[in-house]
Amino acid sequence: PSFGFLFDIDGVLVRGKTPIPAARAAFRKLVNSQGQFLVPVVFVTNAGNCLRQEKADQLSHLLGVPISQDQVMMSHSPLRMFKRYHEKCVLVSGQGPLLDIAQDLGFCQPITIDTLREKRPLLDAVDHDRRPSILVEFHDCSVLVVLTAVVLFGEPVRWETSLQLIIDVLLTSGYPGNPYEQENYPHIPVLACNMDLMWVAEAQSPRFGHGTFMVCLENIYKKITGKELKYEALMGKPSRLTYQYAEHLIRAQALQRSWAQPIQTLYAVGDNLMTDIYGANLWENELASAAAAHCRSVLVCTGVYSPHSEVPLDTRDSLTEAVFHGHRDFGFDPGLVEPDHIVPDVDAAVDLVFQLENFAP
Repeated sequence: PSFGFLFDIDGVLVRGKTPIPAARAAFRKLVNSQGQFLVPVVFVTNAGNCLRQEKADQLSHLLGVPISQDQVMMSHSPLRMFKRYHEKCVLVSGQGPLLDIAQDLGFCQPITIDTLREKRPLLDAVDHDRRPSILVEFHDCSVLVVLTAVVLFGEPVRWETSLQLIIDVLLTSGYPGNPYEQENYPHIPVLACNMDLMWVAEAQSPRFGHGTFMVCLENIYKKITGKELKYEALMGKPSRLTYQYAEHLIRAQALQRSWAQPIQTLYAVGDNLMTDIYGANLWENELASAAAAHCRSVLVCTGVYSPHSEVPLDTRDSLTEAVFHGHRDFGFDPGLVEPDHIVPDVDAAVDLVFQLENFAP
């Protein structure tokens, strides 16, 4: 094969925990009778609340084909490259097995929001029922050292607690519990994974994603300080970093299978114009320095995107006036949200690519 697939998961293969019917049919076409993939495949998800192996096991069960963790790219996977933070004490926000995820990525001293709250109980005061009954807070510096960075893995459960404590860390240069020091700007580094404003589960309408939490954090910080919250790095689709890493995984698969023909085209299959399509097109525009020749975007209609939406895809003026659901730091370019192809579902996407590539399994 001279091509590979980058599959989104939510809205393309599943809705919540329910598989989309077309997914199993699509993947029967992608493997041989021994269950080996006929083309390189990487699952590129903006989810970040579990380990790669857990997601691979879920996909294997849902799709009926064996998936390895090396085929799975979570929104936080590029954090493996940020080695300069691995030895430092960092605050991590999100849900799921956060410490396991952070340590698997290489972080040696991750501190969760819950741990910080336990050590600084006076900081979490929004919920009256969770306020401490004591009036004196003991600062045990041996337990909680200075925090040197904040890593946002995904949306947390109790937003008010996480928003409050992250702001405390940013405005005290990593010494939560101390008075705010607004003159210390820029603040300590913030690394964020998954910028999805919304995502689809079983509900009829999209649900809040981590991008919505980030909008809250950015606006609270600016309201308090008058300054913009800055990110050291933004990961997950549509960031360039994510597609660079995904391409690396595609090439590693081809090398492992001893496929001599170079991978010339990547097909990014997704359901979200502002992440899947934007990211693929952004990467395509910058492929001059990359090894792959092309990255083609394929939009399916089983998730966030609806073919019955009020914004016609073929009208550039309408797109220019559309509400931009992408992240604050990514400018809106109408050309970047125009997919190369629109298909009903992932099964149709696989058929289309096989036809375009003249590929007969």
